[in-house]
Amino acid sequence: QVQLVESGGGLAQPGGSLRLSCAASGFTFSTYAMSWARQAPGKRLEWVSGIYSDGSDTYYADSVKGRFTISRDNAKNTLYLQMNSLKPEDTAVYYCGRKAVRATSWSAVVGYDYWGQGTQVTVSS
Repeated sequence: QVQLVESGGGLAQPGGSLRLSCAASGFTFSTYAMSWARQAPGKRLEWVSGIYSDGSDTYYADSVKGRFTISRDNAKNTLYLQMNSLKPEDTAVYYCGRKAVRATSWSAVVGYDYWGQGTQVTVSS
């Protein structure tokens, strides 16, 4: 069965960095586009960044552009999110998701057929 397991979250100071990982199994990882999304307390799930199946193109929400970098290693079935210059407003549970084959929008979270269990990121001094 499809499994997505996030790791790497934790506590960071404003201006600091964290690197999230998402280990995928149960499907052919290299044939699916993937994304990261986040959910802050009391807010909706918000798309953060996406990457094509072969890593050839990446996309970012305006709120993280220039600070976050998405990447993938298809040989290791792993998705990454490098987060730099962290801000308190980046505090959220971060999820990796598999983009459904027929989904046309990157940012519409309904277009993803599987999500992981999430990893907590807290940015605070």
